[in-house]
Amino acid sequence: MRNRFSVGVTGGVGSGKSTVADLFAACGATIIDTDLIAHRLCAPDGAAIAAIRVQFGAAFIGADGAMDRAAMRDKVFSDRVAKQRLEAILHPLIRAETERAAQQAEGVYLMLVVPLLVESGNWDRRVARVLVIDCPEALQIQRVMQRNGLSEVQVRAIMAHQVSRATRLAAADDVIVNDADASALASQVDRLHGLYLSLAAQSS
Repeated sequence: MRNRFSVGVTGGVGSGKSTVADLFAACGATIIDTDLIAHRLCAPDGAAIAAIRVQFGAAFIGADGAMDRAAMRDKVFSDRVAKQRLEAILHPLIRAETERAAQQAEGVYLMLVVPLLVESGNWDRRVARVLVIDCPEALQIQRVMQRNGLSEVQVRAIMAHQVSRATRLAAADDVIVNDADASALASQVDRLHGLYLSLAAQSS
């Protein structure tokens, strides 16, 4: 992926990564969302289902044949070894799918949405710049509670498995603050899109 200009996008849960990515897509960027890839891998007949069934048992596969996300979330948040086992299944498949999508990309530049980019310790070496989507933690919690129907305790548990806001910001080349209205967000995207177009032209 480093043979063409690429931006790694990350941010805490509820920060608005998908919203920002949609705006960049409208500008002509190719978006590769690793969360969406993971969802496909864990869907009925997904490439990860057989291995998940072997490693974790049928209790973690729903009646529809997809991974039971709620059960798995509870498991990996309470069992570090289980988390590592799940990552060992998913991460190689996600990398392979990401590489395949990158090879087929036709946009003006690549934008890779990676929620755990900073935590993974290696994604930043595969992209030219790291863009962090940031907002106050209280706003993150409010958004995820409304979007997913989770309790504040559950949202805080998710956030506890992510790096701190300060650590994420320290890893950023660029930051978009998503705590205001749509026009404020769009103006930040437009500014960075211009920068990325310029950098992509220089790297080609």
